[in-house]
Amino acid sequence: MTARLHTHQYGKAETRVVRMVRDSPRHEIRDLNVSTALRGDFAAAYLDGDQSSVLPTDTQKNTAFAFAKQHGIGSPERFATLLARHFVDDVGPVSGARVDVEEYAWERVVVDGAEHGHTWVRSGQEVRTASVTADDAGTTVIAGLKDLTVLKSTGSEFRGFLTDEYTTLPETTDRVLATSLVAQWRYAGADVDYDATYRTVRGVLLSTFATRHSLALQQTLWHMGEAVLDAVDAVVEIRFAAPNKHHFLVDLSPFGLENRGEVFVAADRPYGLIEAVVVREGAADAGEAWTRSVGAP
Repeated sequence: MTARLHTHQYGKAETRVVRMVRDSPRHEIRDLNVSTALRGDFAAAYLDGDQSSVLPTDTQKNTAFAFAKQHGIGSPERFATLLARHFVDDVGPVSGARVDVEEYAWERVVVDGAEHGHTWVRSGQEVRTASVTADDAGTTVIAGLKDLTVLKSTGSEFRGFLTDEYTTLPETTDRVLATSLVAQWRYAGADVDYDATYRTVRGVLLSTFATRHSLALQQTLWHMGEAVLDAVDAVVEIRFAAPNKHHFLVDLSPFGLENRGEVFVAADRPYGLIEAVVVREGAADAGEAWTRSVGAP
């Protein structure tokens, strides 16, 4: 058998970077989980153990901490862009870099009706994400969120589906629809107010989920993606992964009780996993922007 090294990359996964701003009585906090991956001709490290072109993963970790001090965070997308461009522009052997960031939200504790200046409680109904890919051709920014759990108690149906001898699922015109949404959207360029646009996209996703009558979770994802592209010109592509968090009506007849869509059992597994990609007509190719490590968190 003849083997060859096909592709490779390496980096530092899940560096926790907490940046405080303490130059006034009202402090600020940004809480990030940063993963870096470098691409280039590092074949000698794999084939011969030659590390002369390898920037240690420990150095990548240190760079994240130093950049947090020197440049601040700004937004997850901005911070990831600074790191990715540094590795490509300033480290000779590196031809491409991908930086993935998760942000954990905090909100201020309220004391006697006023926000406290330096005390927070972990909050956030989702984890905000950013993924930046940089190479000699440019920079691509992908923003997103995960673990955004939403539920509507009506306004959803599922019927007319294909059946065979193994089908037991009954049709329904009124069901609970719930999911823990993962959404990632690609920007056409880097000149974006990332924090404001994140709030806009999140709002569009939630309002569409709430108001659009659903014939299936697949249809709901399509309309959510279409609505985001209509609302935000800077977004050219959005990708979804949505586990269907099933809620099954409990049979209360053994107890002499009628269940009119009031009591459900929430099943965590198995679950349907619905995925979709919605792209703006004429959008530029994403290149390597969606390529991730097989071991990525």
